[in-house]
Amino acid sequence: MARLGTRRPVAERPKRRRTSTARSEPPQDGQLLIERQAHDGRGVARNAEGKTLFVERALPGERVIVAVHAEHRRYDEAHVRELLALVPERVTPACTHFGQCGGCDLQHQALDAQRAHRRAVLTEQFAHHDLILPEIELIGDDARQSAGYGYRRRARLGVRVDSDGALYFGFRRRSQDNLFNITQCPILTPRLEALLKPLRHQLEQLEAPRRVGHVELLELDGQCCLSIRQLREVPGDIERWRAFADEHQLALVMGIGREQPVWHRLDDGPPLQQTVNVAGNGPVTLELAPGDFLQANAAVNQQLVNTVLEWSEVGPGEQVLDLFAGVGNFTLPLAALGARVTALEGRAAMVDRLQHNAARNGLARQITARVADLAEYASLAVAEPDRADLVVLDPPRSGARTLARQLAMAQPARVVYISCDPATLARDVRILVEGGYRIERAAVADMFPQTSHQESVLLLRRVDER
Repeated sequence: MARLGTRRPVAERPKRRRTSTARSEPPQDGQLLIERQAHDGRGVARNAEGKTLFVERALPGERVIVAVHAEHRRYDEAHVRELLALVPERVTPACTHFGQCGGCDLQHQALDAQRAHRRAVLTEQFAHHDLILPEIELIGDDARQSAGYGYRRRARLGVRVDSDGALYFGFRRRSQDNLFNITQCPILTPRLEALLKPLRHQLEQLEAPRRVGHVELLELDGQCCLSIRQLREVPGDIERWRAFADEHQLALVMGIGREQPVWHRLDDGPPLQQTVNVAGNGPVTLELAPGDFLQANAAVNQQLVNTVLEWSEVGPGEQVLDLFAGVGNFTLPLAALGARVTALEGRAAMVDRLQHNAARNGLARQITARVADLAEYASLAVAEPDRADLVVLDPPRSGARTLARQLAMAQPARVVYISCDPATLARDVRILVEGGYRIERAAVADMFPQTSHQESVLLLRRVDER
């Protein structure tokens, strides 16, 4: 039997795993059976000629009649015209905009089924690289998140005025660049969702709504912030935004300019910050600015930090390398446990904020923060990864193939890899496994309920480490 986290022998190469046990049958009278679920949440079926169809808002096991809206050489894209046989996993979406909005794509699927789908996607991506995962754990399964709504603490909403003077305020339509007007967004935190109607009214009262590029909402530690992107300065409207922020008790940030706006805080409130608790060591606080990376789900982010700390087994004096460190979401909690952390981040402004956060939490002596282009070998080499007891990396969707190759050569004892894309995660982990690592633990974080996006985390240990 192959060891967990190692490559299978070629002779044992598995067949591609399906995410449903629905049996493929030829369509009858225009009916199609949804056989499985694709990575993006669409149902997968085959037409009478055997051509694959990706069907929006269809679930494995359902019988449907569809309409094709996009034809391709090897597959077609379709939507449900009629549901003939439903499965128990189908639920009624909570949002009236579901199907029109480009955000959520799984509100029609029960939360437990969404979680099972995420596990299946991760398993399948690793099987493509002949890798076996241990039992996949779930991060985020608590009572507060069980409904899968009211969690998103950050949202950017577009603003457009058309040639007839009609105002559009909301998100983009699915698979389109066009905005549509929203009246609700139940995945937002309640305080942010309650601002949607007042914001639209405010936009209608502006002198020059055409000069507003977008509006961003953010909730941190009970404080709500409103960020306005102004394409050009309109003094009267700036004062109107000040009054709006004061009325609704909001922090107000404004950026003026088309290409690279200059951002200014326009109120006298306390700094924007999020608190991350470190078990047995109290909280650390991270100050943020507009544009800084921030996980959308505060509760699950805390549980993700807890998981990284638990799996890392970090002790006082250990050397940790934190890659794509941001403003210190993992850096500060690791240092709070006594580790000496070298943090690398590509944006200078975020490195400055990380250093500031380290100082204000009394951790400056334990943290070294540097600007680094993490797409290049040389940037990692200066951090001496071969001396690290632990490497934590949380790259963007494109992954970290170059870093994985260098880590496989440097051979740090343990690697914790957090990823928002299971395909690039599996690709990079294969490099590490071939370089002498084994996968010890794997989990999916329920960071984005009601969507097909997923966050995963893996713990890898050098084979000669115990």
